[in-house]
Order: sequence, then structure tokens, then C-alpha cells
Amino acid sequence: MAESHAIRSGCPINLTLEILGDRWSLLVLRDMMFGNRRHFRELLGKSEEGIASNILADRLKRLMAQGMITRADDPTHKQKAIYSLTEKAIQLVPVMALVGAWGRRHLSVSEELSIRAQLLEEGGPSMWDAFMDELRRIHLGATGEGRSVLEELQTAYLAVVAKNEAARALARDAAG
Repeated sequence: MAESHAIRSGCPINLTLEILGDRWSLLVLRDMMFGNRRHFRELLGKSEEGIASNILADRLKRLMAQGMITRADDPTHKQKAIYSLTEKAIQLVPVMALVGAWGRRHLSVSEELSIRAQLLEEGGPSMWDAFMDELRRIHLGATGEGRSVLEELQTAYLAVVAKNEAARALARDAAG
């Protein structure tokens, strides 16, 4: 472990929480996976939860130290870095899908922000595998063709956003 504190136990849940147990680490990984956000500014500015820049910088360093992400110079811009998920992080897709499914069942989620979780839950392991393969192509340079789960999730999200905007517009027109 890269951290200097003592490990509490050899329990796999504890050890996983040592890496992912703070509020922001899973959200940074979520944004990299589902939002394809790979630059610091994208992770900072497009976070629905409004992560502070010092917290983001710290979490990126921690995730790199734990082997969850890598950082490289962006070939398109000399002063930018591009962050990539590692295989270790990509293998969290089923965990993210199950966490999203649990949240949809037990919490008051918004339709717009839960549609991707719904599709992943309904798509099950075959969709998760296809998504992990896609993330390997995007982040690890793996070759091959395959289904674009990222595009499917984004298309569904945008459709829900458009539907809800249309419903709000109708409600405004009816009230006005």
C-alpha cells in the first residue's frame, strides 16, 4: 500500500475500502468510466457533486499510487495530462453497476442520473463485459471492435434529459 498508515486487517472489504472508501475516489473513477473524463479540467468542471480542485488533485495522486489510474502527457496539448484507467479500475465496472442498482432500489435518485445505472442493471454481466472491453480500448489501447456501451448509456441519458425538458416546457406553457 502506498499510504503510510497501518492497515487495519487483511479483510478484502477493508482493504478495498482503504483504496476506495473516501467520498471522492469512486466518483472520480465513475466520471472517468461513464463520462469519459480524462483531463483534470473535465473532472473538475463537469462533476455533478462539485469536487474542489485540491481534493481532486489529492484523489488523482492517491488513485495513481494505488495503481487505479495512470497519468501521461497529452500528445495534443503540452501543458495537459491525460488520465487513464488501469485494468484494476476497469474491473470495478460490475461493482459500479451493482452499487448503482442498489441506489436505484433504495434511494431517491433522479431519473436523469439513474438511467445509466438502470441500463447496466438490465444489461447484466454481458453488458458489463462489453463495457470493460470498451474501456480497455479507450484507456489501455486494446485493439478490436465491439459494442459501444458508453454511447448507449450517453444516448439513453440524453433521451431522458430531452424528455424531461419537453415535459417541463409543456408544464410551463400550460401554467402560463
